[in-house]
Amino acid sequence: MAQSIPFGARSTADQVLAGIDLTRRRMVVTGCHRGTGLEMMKALAANGAHVIGLARTLEDARAACHAAGAASTPIACDLADFASIDAAADSICGLPGPLDAVITTAEHADLPVLTRRDGIEIQLIAEYIGHFALVNRLADRVRGNGGRIVIASNDVNMNHLPTESVSLDDLDGRHVHEPLVPYGRAGSPNAIYAKELARRLAPRGVSVNAWGPPSVRGAKLNGGWAQIRAQRLFYPFARLFMKSAGQRAATAALLAASPLVAGISGEYWSNCRITRGNPRLADEVLAKRLWDTSEQIVAAIGAANVSRAAPGCDPRRLAMHPSCVDDGELRQAMDLCTWRVLE
Repeated sequence: MAQSIPFGARSTADQVLAGIDLTRRRMVVTGCHRGTGLEMMKALAANGAHVIGLARTLEDARAACHAAGAASTPIACDLADFASIDAAADSICGLPGPLDAVITTAEHADLPVLTRRDGIEIQLIAEYIGHFALVNRLADRVRGNGGRIVIASNDVNMNHLPTESVSLDDLDGRHVHEPLVPYGRAGSPNAIYAKELARRLAPRGVSVNAWGPPSVRGAKLNGGWAQIRAQRLFYPFARLFMKSAGQRAATAALLAASPLVAGISGEYWSNCRITRGNPRLADEVLAKRLWDTSEQIVAAIGAANVSRAAPGCDPRRLAMHPSCVDDGELRQAMDLCTWRVLE
């Protein structure tokens, strides 16, 4: 099926969706306020979909919905803030009807200095843990027998899956910080997570695929500090040949709504094609261990929140914000589900 897809590296989201009627389809798009997410939202809405647009602030989400120029629902969701994730998931689950697709995007910022939230490097939370928590909350609402989940990852075709352990001692990035490195580290687990989610949702007929948005900041984040610095110097020239936001959104648009990929699940895609990435993407043991790792982290944060909740609060609706967990409890949770599964 994938061999007959007439789209490629220079295709846009609008081209991929041309002629596809998405009337009465309900789709969630994260990071809808800029770049790939905004182009994705506009393309889906232009074809009749009702898009639930998630952005870090409600103002940003509303602005994106206005730009889409069609029926849409703005919801605030800061993927580095578990209270915001919890509230957004509650809002989406409170809307009538199933979801036809959930699409995550990976527009990220190159932070000039190390940025932490509650002791953890913020990019790791926003690009992986936050998406893991949100997508798992919404998975049951995705329509069976045809629903789709599309998860953004970084480029895992070559060197992005780590060959060394991701140390718990460097979750806050204190040992060394380069703006590009946390995104590469955070994006790698997403493709593995998508593989395991595809396996778990297969009985319901829900397709799950990972997609690698062509980076607007270069590739191969694991090439060493000297290479990264060289790439940053070269970037002003390289950007002349980089893709537009509409071109970067094409692969996700294809996976979210095109009949050409119906029934395909558990794959990693780039440039509207299935890409045979790092062999570890097919490691089921690794995928299951990473799932358990992530699930226990989220559960531990939630349990600590419950223990600190004011009397009378409903524990099922409590936010899971890391600020409710002291350093010892968080480290204990991390130790129970070490990131060394990525060795």
